[in-house]
Parts: sequence; C-alpha cells; structure tokens
Amino acid sequence: MVRQLLLGIVAGLAALVVFIFVFVAIKHYVHADNKIISPVLETNRTMVKKLPEEIKKQIKAASPSATFRVPILLYHYVENIQNKNDKLRVELNVPPAVFEQQVLTLQNAGYTFMTAKGLGDVLDGTMALPAKPILLTFDDGHWDFETDVLPILEKYHIKATAYIITGFIGGSDFMTPDELHTVIKSGLVDVGAHTVHHLSLRGLPLATVQKEVDQSKTTLEQTYHVNAVSFAYPNGSFDQQAAQVVKDDGFSTAVSTVPGIEQNQTNRFFMYRIRPGYRTGQALLDWLSQSSFAAY
Repeated sequence: MVRQLLLGIVAGLAALVVFIFVFVAIKHYVHADNKIISPVLETNRTMVKKLPEEIKKQIKAASPSATFRVPILLYHYVENIQNKNDKLRVELNVPPAVFEQQVLTLQNAGYTFMTAKGLGDVLDGTMALPAKPILLTFDDGHWDFETDVLPILEKYHIKATAYIITGFIGGSDFMTPDELHTVIKSGLVDVGAHTVHHLSLRGLPLATVQKEVDQSKTTLEQTYHVNAVSFAYPNGSFDQQAAQVVKDDGFSTAVSTVPGIEQNQTNRFFMYRIRPGYRTGQALLDWLSQSSFAAY
C-alpha cells in the first residue's frame, strides 16, 4: 500500500513537471495576441527593420505610383534542428511541418504563389497581377532548401525565390553546386543574388558594394545559367548607394527586411518583407489581412 502510494506521488510529480515544461515552452511561442508564432518575431535583432533616413526622404519626394498589396514572406532555415544550442538557427527556423501547413493554408485560401521576377514584371507593366499574390523568399542558400523546402514546393507545385550567397556555395551549411543545380532544374525556383560574402552593404566603400553585387550576379548567370534579376540585402542592410548599385547592375527588384506588405515603383529596390513565424490556418490569414506590420 505504501509503495503504491509512493509510486502514485512520484507519477504525479512527474506529470506536474512535464505540464510545467510544456506550458513554459508554449508560452515562449505565444504572442500578445495569443497566436503561436516563432520566437524570431520577438527575439531576433540581427535584421535591419527600418528605412534609412535618406531613403525616407526619397520616398516623400517620389511621384505617386500604383501600389500593389503583395506579401513577401521571409524564411531562412526550414529544418528539424538537431542542435538546440544554435540560438540564431533556432530563431530563424520554421520546421518543415509548419512550413507545409503554411503552404496548404495559403493554397486553400486561393493565394497565387509568385516569384520576385514575376513581381518585377508586374511593376514593369508587362504582366498582370494575379489574384491574391504572395511570394515565398528564402535567404542564404542553406542545404535545407534542397532537402526540406524543394520537396514541399514540388508536392504542391508552387513557386518560390531563393537568394544565394555565391561565395558560400559548397560550404558546410550551404547547398553544394549539384544541389543548387537540382533546385534550378525543378523549374519552380527563381534564383536571386545575395552578395558574395554576405556583407552588410550600408556604409561600405562603393567599390566593395559594386564587387559584392556584380560578382554574385555574374556567378549565378555564368556558372549556373540563371537569369538573376532580383537581389536581397544581407541582414536587410542597405542605403541609397547600395540600392543604386543594385539598380545599375541590371537587377529589376531588390528585397529588404523592413516589414510591410505594399510594393510599388518607389520601393522596388528595397521591397518590404514579413516573417510568418509559426502561424498557420486562420491565424496566418488574419495576420496577412492586417493593414500595417510592426517591426518584428
């Protein structure tokens, strides 16, 4: 009897510990609006989330242009992380199962998956904007894009844009040349440039910015035979000089990490992007229907 009582107490304590652990873990992912999201929305501080002052002045001085409501979702890692001590990776990750549910949510809601190239064509007036457009963009070119993201894109036959750091191709945490070729051959992925060495471009000497931008484009076009027409600023870091270099180098669009959902001619070289975190289902749809997006 005593032994059974002791076993019951131990079991109860164990259950309590598990409950507390789960409660704390879930609470870590809950936003003020009670929607479960990734902690990256609250804890990541590595990305530039505000427009440079000179860019703000440029926007105010620009002539009004047609504005399109086009969410551009930003991803980095999509994998089941093994090393939980890799804090940055954890913060920037969306597990494959969550990503697939996001794709299903958007597809079932009638969203049309575009590429950055397609959005550039819309801004040029050579292509009509499809119903409920949305872009999926992936920065850096990590290996999990080929192993985890591409199978989901193929399963649902949807398009995406991958921004590649050309100097890191073949690195331990990045796609190999063969893996990148596999991604390109899928026909579903628009490949864009993300510099050679992932340098934050704001404030760098002009020659350095030109080298990072031009060589990344040249490598993708000459080695991998893709038409690289979109650019992503590493860490979202850019200024007027960097935007001008990207434009002069023949890119048709560029993306930033400034949160927002409206795209037009004025911001076509620093288009706004947002992070979906762990949102799926109605929580994701409600979030996308917002009129404004605060810095994450």
